[in-house]
Amino acid sequence: MSDSKIHNCLIIGSGPAGYTAAIYAARANLKPILYTGPQPGGQLTITNDVENYPGYPKGIMGPEMMEDFRAQAERFGTDIRYEMITKVDFTGPVHKVYTESGEEVSAHTVVISTGATAKWLGLESETRLNNKGVSACAVCDGFFFRGQDVIVVGGGDTAAEEATYLAKMCKTVHLLVRRDEMRASKIMQERVAKTENLIVHWNTETLEVLGTEGVTGAKIRNTKTGEISEITATGFFVAIGHQPNTKIFEGWLDMNESGYLDVVPGRTFTKIPGVFAVGDAADYTYRQAVTAAGTGCMGALDAERYLVETGVI
Repeated sequence: MSDSKIHNCLIIGSGPAGYTAAIYAARANLKPILYTGPQPGGQLTITNDVENYPGYPKGIMGPEMMEDFRAQAERFGTDIRYEMITKVDFTGPVHKVYTESGEEVSAHTVVISTGATAKWLGLESETRLNNKGVSACAVCDGFFFRGQDVIVVGGGDTAAEEATYLAKMCKTVHLLVRRDEMRASKIMQERVAKTENLIVHWNTETLEVLGTEGVTGAKIRNTKTGEISEITATGFFVAIGHQPNTKIFEGWLDMNESGYLDVVPGRTFTKIPGVFAVGDAADYTYRQAVTAAGTGCMGALDAERYLVETGVI
């Protein structure tokens, strides 16, 4: 089975980037189709309070905000399809994608907004207390822990950045590092060392996040001595990196060693004409809803200009 029509604009993935791209593309009369992927609305659908997105002065629940985005995209005529794209073919000027049900869909332009997924420790307690004190984004959720004790897990630049960021607003930050040294860059390690209210626990792994209705601390183990102890804290931040959802583009598009798609600096162009990458699939620096939405707008505008320049519209 195939969709014989060649669409002007096909968007892979939802979330702030995908829905914003859809809004702009639809308003430009490109009649976009959007495939939501396995998690319609993206990471914000598993986020409770969103207080840093402009236009919501009282804050909003993540799932509710994504419903607003979806409704706005549909209002302008976006064809939203609740399926995954499992394979792509970018060999010709008309791009082909294949859905999980086996349908072949063709489009002149493709906007990739597949996002990224936070890496987790894999603990049952971590999952149970997600959004109840467990977070993978200090910039998003640190505000809720002002003046409190928190824990950060990780040893790379992300962990160092999150820990020093939290130290500016929290009483004490406990940084749990599995080895006897950090993988973070030298300058970030120096910042960690100079932060007075940041305590580094070397050779430490997390056995359990403690708490029932909310985080109360963590049970930890020293990997050298085997000693088990507990740390009291109200926040538990996992900072061991993100995994971009870009595997289906391997072999087609350039990406960095972590899997983030390469784009022309300041634009959304990939190396394939007519294929654009937006949001967290290409952003390994900011990873915020508002920046994702901004690049979604850029991707739609780039797609529209491409269609005009190539004479499609």
